[in-house]
Amino acid sequence: MDLGLKGRRALVMGGTKGLGRSIADALAAEGAAVVISGRDQGRLDQAAAELKAKGAASAAGVVADVARSEDMDRLADAAVAAMGGVDILVLNHGGPPPCSASQITEEALLEWFQHIVVSPIRITNRLLPAMRQQGWGRVIVVGSTGMQHPIPTLALSNTLRASIWGWLKTLSGEVAKDGVTMNVLAPGTIQTDRVTQTTTARAKQKGVSFEEALAEAAAEIPAGRLGTPDDYGPMGAFLASDKGAYITGSMIRVDGGRVRGMV
Repeated sequence: MDLGLKGRRALVMGGTKGLGRSIADALAAEGAAVVISGRDQGRLDQAAAELKAKGAASAAGVVADVARSEDMDRLADAAVAAMGGVDILVLNHGGPPPCSASQITEEALLEWFQHIVVSPIRITNRLLPAMRQQGWGRVIVVGSTGMQHPIPTLALSNTLRASIWGWLKTLSGEVAKDGVTMNVLAPGTIQTDRVTQTTTARAKQKGVSFEEALAEAAAEIPAGRLGTPDDYGPMGAFLASDKGAYITGSMIRVDGGRVRGMV
């Protein structure tokens, strides 16, 4: 299926690895121009070269840290300069360390509020007006099933991601008439560094080995296996395309059926 993404311009935050990279790969394969961000220029350059080889119309990497608000302004400006504008914005960042709700500290709450809430909103505010003016735009948040089904070991993540979900749900209703869609793409247990981290925490909490904890996590999934980045990224490309134009204000789960809730 041709998703009609040739000529579209995408900015993917955290695009050197993991879930961000899986979306960047899918967009590149459809012929979009892609700018990715990260904190290491060498890794960014390597990833950009690989995206170009996959079919990206152009690819570049920009160093930016979501912990710094000014980096969001610089990243937005660099992406516009590199591609002439941004049609697709993928909001992605690392997650906070595992903890229980009773272990959340004010210091950690404020630190990670910047990563998960402030910076994504700031860069969206910077790029959204041009999308609305041109009558076409896509904003995709790399979320978590913890937004709907709280994950016991990720209480800080559950808390803050609920905030960004509330923001997106509200704003999506304001911009839908302008041809801009906004959605959360929520992964289940996808094989990434983050899952290694959370599985390690789970193993420690239960007093079992990492391998036992991983097998236990897979057994909870109706699909009977962990997901791969290739299961996840193509859905991001679909939401970014013209084919996904009537999907907005939604949370799309890519979780193998793990969340059993009906909403």
